[in-house]
Amino acid sequence: MPSHPSHPPRQGPDALASSFAASYAGVVAFIAVVTEGSFARAGDRLGIGRSAVSRSVQKLEEQLDARLFFRTTRSTTLTREGELFYEHCHPGVERIVQALEEMRELREGPPQGRLRVASTVGFGRKVVAPLLRGFQSKYPEVAIDLLLDDAATEFTSAHVDVAFRNGRLEDSQIVARQLFPMQLLVCASPAYRSSHGLPRSVEELAEHRCINLRHASGRICEWEFKVGGRPRKFSPEAMTSFNDAELVLQAVLDGQGLAQLPGYQIFDLVQSGALVPCLAQYAPDDRGHYICYLSRRHLPSRVRVFIDYMTAQTRTLNVQSLTTFSAAPR
Repeated sequence: MPSHPSHPPRQGPDALASSFAASYAGVVAFIAVVTEGSFARAGDRLGIGRSAVSRSVQKLEEQLDARLFFRTTRSTTLTREGELFYEHCHPGVERIVQALEEMRELREGPPQGRLRVASTVGFGRKVVAPLLRGFQSKYPEVAIDLLLDDAATEFTSAHVDVAFRNGRLEDSQIVARQLFPMQLLVCASPAYRSSHGLPRSVEELAEHRCINLRHASGRICEWEFKVGGRPRKFSPEAMTSFNDAELVLQAVLDGQGLAQLPGYQIFDLVQSGALVPCLAQYAPDDRGHYICYLSRRHLPSRVRVFIDYMTAQTRTLNVQSLTTFSAAPR
């Protein structure tokens, strides 16, 4: 018969289980009595009655099978076992109290610590990164790691605190606060307009040279419109495509053709006249730019102030872009 590996016999109760049995409430009551010198004053400090302190200590003595105090009507002093127990457990309780205080400071104290922020590449370069200097001037104790990636952010595995996302959000597991609507405009250079004119309808796009953006997945990004109150998608036969949004923009600036570009990327170029928007009346209105995080509760102060700061600053940017686009010819 095959032999089975033998297991060593259990040598009494597990240490972790035994330590758990000596309840934290009993240890805290014990420490308070030692510190205050009496059960009554310990009760006052803990906000409970003297009898509750006495019961907690008595239960602890039963669990430890040791007497911790000599008690008389006039004094309370430690036994030798009590002195030994205090010597060993007091540093641990102090560390627990310190940890609780540090966690409270993270939520309520001055913002500090490291913040891990994720964003899509284009939005991160154009919007998020330029605002970090102002944020860190206001909160110099907060260090920031900015991660740029067009793939969807995995909060847990990537240890991300805050993420910026674009488009339509369907993930119900995250809290998403819209910063501003996502504007998508078809643009051309003045040189292209002079040579080829501009489309006046979505159908006329088929007569123009178009430049496409290819997603990290390899899929070509469809152009989106809203025509007659209904969404409409268009997949142009592009002469050129890139998997980088900055290269798409540069090709448009160079007069190579038309592209549909996000408002945050182009509002200053439209304002300066370097780009000319068209088909603005057909721009979709159901997409947005979002700041995302995992929970509304227990946010460290560094996360709370970052969310508030970026929300305020990016909404100011949106007001500027709206002013630019509303003044642009349609």
